[in-house]
Amino acid sequence: MPESTLTRHGFQPLIRQIRDEGLLNRRPGYYVRLIGVDLLLYAAVWVAVAFVGDSWWQLALALPAAVFTARIYFIGHDAGHGQIGSTRKVNRLLGFLIGNLLIGLSYGWWTDKHNRHHANPNHTDKDPDVGVGVLIWTPEQAMARRGGFVGWLTRHQGRLFIPLLLLEGINLKVTSIRSVAGELRSENRSKRDRARVEAVLLTVHFALYFGLLFTMMSPALAVLFFFVHQALLGVHLGAAFAPNHKGMPAPGPDEQWDHLRKQVLTSRNVRGGRVTDWFLGGLNYQIEHHLFPSMPRPHLRRSQPLIRAYCELAGLPYTEESLVESYAQALRHLHACGAPLR
Repeated sequence: MPESTLTRHGFQPLIRQIRDEGLLNRRPGYYVRLIGVDLLLYAAVWVAVAFVGDSWWQLALALPAAVFTARIYFIGHDAGHGQIGSTRKVNRLLGFLIGNLLIGLSYGWWTDKHNRHHANPNHTDKDPDVGVGVLIWTPEQAMARRGGFVGWLTRHQGRLFIPLLLLEGINLKVTSIRSVAGELRSENRSKRDRARVEAVLLTVHFALYFGLLFTMMSPALAVLFFFVHQALLGVHLGAAFAPNHKGMPAPGPDEQWDHLRKQVLTSRNVRGGRVTDWFLGGLNYQIEHHLFPSMPRPHLRRSQPLIRAYCELAGLPYTEESLVESYAQALRHLHACGAPLR
């Protein structure tokens, strides 16, 4: 296809090509198997914890518990994008059961935040993932954080990023509870109704989770297991999400990029094989996922050659790095953002 045609029509020829290849079709059989296997592995970890008995050896099982909890997170992510079920209602139900009930994450809060990220990736005024928080993402943001502990944190955030991920698992739970509690007081009736459902499911989750821990372990060991489990989970989730956009181009406040450029230019793929696909939950195909968020996970790898070739014809850089280099670029970007305070 001539480049002039690509420039004129932008995203539409690629949509047609992807749809004609059947890459947007649902894969119910794949997800039935995936959910079944992941739930069995997750349950097997807890059976092993019970089998070991009240012993410090149980603490070693926090590692596989974190790994297989992350697998459940990835399924919830797919449900949030409508990749699994054929209707919004089915995906929403899966999201509530997987997010709120199984892993203690507010599905409503997460989907709202994540959809805003997808709509404007790396846009500092619109993407909540690059807003000012514990970390900052631009030198301009750094200039507003000169003094005290916050300034010290910003100066050293590149070195502190991995240690801070140890807190991410707990942060997700705390933020979920705060979000649901806030929506319970909302004047919007639909939000209140959703929040009631989420609150019940979160309450059941925490009752079962802590009930299992304190039933199978001594109190001190149960508390320690909780913190180690959530710390390792935070690192795993950070390892999956951090390489995707950090250090990639960002549109200026007044810039208007079309969908193709907005998603391709701000995203970075991670090169690898099936092990990488499994470890990162398919998020290593970040360009493909951002262009087609509802594309089922097993189709991301199949769509990659088509999308790479289309980007080449359109004159757009298709960024793909090794896992190590993608982390290095993300950390260098964080370190550089703190430079104005050094």
